[in-house]
Amino acid sequence: MNGKPGRHLGLRARVALAFTVAFTLMMCALGLALFNAFEDMEDTLVERLINDEVSLIVERLKENPRLAASTNPHLYSYLVHAPSDVNSLPAYLRPLGIGQHEIFEQGNQFQVTVRDVNGGRLYVAYDVSLFQQRERQFVIFLGLAILAVVGMSLTLAYWLSGVLVRQIVALAKTVETLTPGSARPPLAQPGQDAEVAKLARAFDTYQARLDALLLREQEFTANASHELRTPLTAIHTSCELLAADHTLSAKSAQRVAAIAKAARRMNTEIEALLLLAREQTPGENQTVSIADIVNDTLEPYRAELHARGLALELDIAPDAVLTLNLRALQLVLSNLVRNAIQYTTQGRVTVRYRDGALQVIDTGAGIPESQLGKIFERYYRADDASPGGMGLGLAIVKRLCDQFGWRIQAASVVGHGSTFTLRL
Repeated sequence: MNGKPGRHLGLRARVALAFTVAFTLMMCALGLALFNAFEDMEDTLVERLINDEVSLIVERLKENPRLAASTNPHLYSYLVHAPSDVNSLPAYLRPLGIGQHEIFEQGNQFQVTVRDVNGGRLYVAYDVSLFQQRERQFVIFLGLAILAVVGMSLTLAYWLSGVLVRQIVALAKTVETLTPGSARPPLAQPGQDAEVAKLARAFDTYQARLDALLLREQEFTANASHELRTPLTAIHTSCELLAADHTLSAKSAQRVAAIAKAARRMNTEIEALLLLAREQTPGENQTVSIADIVNDTLEPYRAELHARGLALELDIAPDAVLTLNLRALQLVLSNLVRNAIQYTTQGRVTVRYRDGALQVIDTGAGIPESQLGKIFERYYRADDASPGGMGLGLAIVKRLCDQFGWRIQAASVVGHGSTFTLRL
């Protein structure tokens, strides 16, 4: 369907529909057979009535050679002894020759037999309108019967298909509740149909492989985290000791500060990468002051803001408090502020909190409208992005927001800056 997702009938509906279509086709074939049989019986009956009438007239002619026309309900017979007597016949019979004829007269259908009998010509006409009426009634009855049977078959088929797919639906609901790495009973259970049990065993096998993969990943990330954090701690400690040494030259002190900043950045990146690699919750919910969180998060960036000549504006009520995950909000805010500083060369960075919405506003280069829908994708970087980034910052922000039920929105005007709104 052109690669676009569409709505499809479920398995139960497809089974019911297939059963109903098959049953409907069978009923239509049966109805057609009955209709043909009905018509054959009608033709046979009419032919027998006409032949009986001809035989009766022949017997009467033996007693009365000058026998004239006779009429019965729906059956008319005329005997013509001389050519001049033809004018006494009904107009629709006059042009007929010897043989079988089917004619229509004034809306009625007649089956006519013309024979030479004892020197005269016999015309026997049977009005089959009554049969036609009964035929129409039979067709109507047959159609209504087929519709009724189709309706009943659809109801029955839907119920039967529900019985057939009940175990599959139950298995699907169980699979939906599975959490990788958690203990659970096997999906394959006694009493399942053979096909359902086979599917359940396949899910069990896949889940076992997934659990093993998750365990290896957790062990790897834990080991990587430990091995990377240990040298970073040593770098931090060394930088603090060097910074306390007043004999260092200004140039050396500046380099030490740059190393400490890079170490902090690397520590944040490691934590973010670990968060993206596995579903983990960094810390617990607590009631916090929004102003305190913002000030603590911005503290490592104040020197860089000053060095770039950027103003920092805070618009947060001192009494604004929320109950949330502190570490998650710090990671989100840190990435948003770092992005704002990175793409702003002059002007200011503003952090504002109003009515449950935390905003980070900059006066930087802005983001083209065509790229706004992609900035939260992993590893996506704009064409004019600054070197050194990995394209993970905003992906981390989106991942955390999804995990904690927050909403992140971006608005931007090229040349005038960007606004990121976090609704908590």
